[in-house]
Amino acid sequence: MEGFEKIDIKASPSVAKTDFVQAPAKFRGSDPQANTNFKSIFKKKPAVIVFLVIIVFLLVLIFPAMAVYKSAKLTYVQAQGTLSAAKQQNIALASTNLEQTRKALTQTQKELNAIAILKWVPIAAWYFNDADHMVKAGFHGLDAARVLIDSIEPYADVLGLKGQGSFVGGTAEDRIQTAVATMSKVTPKIDDIEKNLLLAKEEVDKVNPNHYPPVFALAKVRNDLRSLQKTVDGAAVFISEAKPLIKVLPDLLGANKEKKYLVLFQNDKELRPTGGFITAYSIFRLSKGVIHVERSDNIYNLDNTVTGKPKAPAVITEYLKVPTLNLRDSNLSPDFIDSMKTFNSLYENARAGVLVDGIIAVDTSVLVSTIKILDDSVFAAGQTFTTKVDPRCDCPQVIYALEANISTPLSLDLRISDLAAIQAGRKAIIGDLMYAIMDKALKSSPKIYWGPLFQDIATKITEKHILFALNDTGAQKGISAINADGRIKDFDGDYLHINEANLGGAKSNLFVSKSVSQEYKVQGDEITKTVTINWKNPYAMSDCNLERGNLCLNAPFKAWVRVYVPKGSTLVDSSGSETKVRIYDELGKTVYEAFVLIRPKSSATLTLSYKLPIEFEKGTLPLLIQKQPGTYSENYEVLVNGSKKAEFSFLTDKKLKISK
Repeated sequence: MEGFEKIDIKASPSVAKTDFVQAPAKFRGSDPQANTNFKSIFKKKPAVIVFLVIIVFLLVLIFPAMAVYKSAKLTYVQAQGTLSAAKQQNIALASTNLEQTRKALTQTQKELNAIAILKWVPIAAWYFNDADHMVKAGFHGLDAARVLIDSIEPYADVLGLKGQGSFVGGTAEDRIQTAVATMSKVTPKIDDIEKNLLLAKEEVDKVNPNHYPPVFALAKVRNDLRSLQKTVDGAAVFISEAKPLIKVLPDLLGANKEKKYLVLFQNDKELRPTGGFITAYSIFRLSKGVIHVERSDNIYNLDNTVTGKPKAPAVITEYLKVPTLNLRDSNLSPDFIDSMKTFNSLYENARAGVLVDGIIAVDTSVLVSTIKILDDSVFAAGQTFTTKVDPRCDCPQVIYALEANISTPLSLDLRISDLAAIQAGRKAIIGDLMYAIMDKALKSSPKIYWGPLFQDIATKITEKHILFALNDTGAQKGISAINADGRIKDFDGDYLHINEANLGGAKSNLFVSKSVSQEYKVQGDEITKTVTINWKNPYAMSDCNLERGNLCLNAPFKAWVRVYVPKGSTLVDSSGSETKVRIYDELGKTVYEAFVLIRPKSSATLTLSYKLPIEFEKGTLPLLIQKQPGTYSENYEVLVNGSKKAEFSFLTDKKLKISK
């Protein structure tokens, strides 16, 4: 039920109190002439009969209507209790509250049926039918929730939820293996959930928000109904698209046959198009849901086994001075799936490569949040990692420790053999840390850690700190449904994706913040949009003298910036790029490519103005803004003709409707 927006039942016309309009003074007995006029009305028997019928009709309906109102309020309270239990991850309480909600909704339906005569009354029929559709949709939603809870409840202990599951005996690994082995028995129930959600969608879509004029409390009712329709429609579509993934999930977890996945660690402190510089890799083997780390190494060692490398793209040869394309630099496309195709074209020629069932990419955000959940302490590779702030970088200690291990210059006096031995161990520390994290999580109490860990993973997927490219086409279709594939999406309307790559070699993204302003200038049917990107680095530069062997973290940030906009957009003006802005089409978009230099204790601004090949329709313009993987909270604002329309912290892909 998470994600459904609150609807103010008090404001609903279908359950509102009747307002009686006081009669004019001339009908209230204060004027004899008025009394005479009033009496004369009753001399007309047809009029008297009609008047009395209306009064009786209102009296007959007012009390049942009040009963509907009170019952609807109770249903709302019960539904809120179910939602609260779900947010608390209390599966047992959610199950109990779900049944109480069903009883309350049944009573609401009973009270509503008592005034069913309204379905034959003009205008009043609108509101009765809307209420009737909402009640029916509610039952279908409860049916979907019941199937979901019944499916999850046996796994409560494995998922770290509050409630007595079926797999409480044995070790954590035993419980996981049993759960995964039986998962195939419950995954088919996704069909029942989909069926009920589609039925709920069908009922909700029959409600007409335009029945409620945009005045006073009715404006909120109208907006809430539209929001509910969008939410229910989205939930139904999501389940339908995610169904292939859910059905093959047991197989992906190695229920019947072991699966192997290549896990890439992307260092977002040296930002690259898909989330960060590819620093290290691991081979994970899944057997009945239990993860085993088969191999962990730095990416340079894997790169050294690749044969027949192609010539590097111009941006790599010019800025990184590397003549051939390596695995570590292969994620140049902002579309993760496209980048992984390039990665795989090299990986299949790596002597150290093994066959895998897909690629999973994670960044430092996953390490930091996981360590924090696990009592903020994980021991690996001879040292303790925490998320406490390290003053040397004003960042989590685990980040500084990893950067110190990976990036500290080695002495030039070392013999070649010693140098090779040290480099072989460097960057593999990330694999050791990931293994230690998983080991601690598995050996810890599920009720303490597993719930928060699963919830955190879901959040990291939403924020694109975890990305998937699976070989199974059905599973990958489901991955796409939950927006975990890092793809550049098609969109009917305005579009914006800002993608940058750190080509300076330092870890400047530790220190640089970014904000974005989008302003629309509308003149008739023509829209000129100006995108302004501001970067700030308030920290002092690191001592990057290699001879002194210092850790070079903060240095000039050489940002390769690509701004993806609707195909056919025409650039009008630009400023802030170190080079002439390149314009070309890619991934179904028009791209404006620039280079921006952000120095320590300084700032920089890139401004692009362009004419959109689209226009406002009925006063609104849909807008999709896609987030770059590996980026964090950035402030975004949207203006139209100087008037601010939206301001938000940009954490996930966002859809907006811009009005004039």
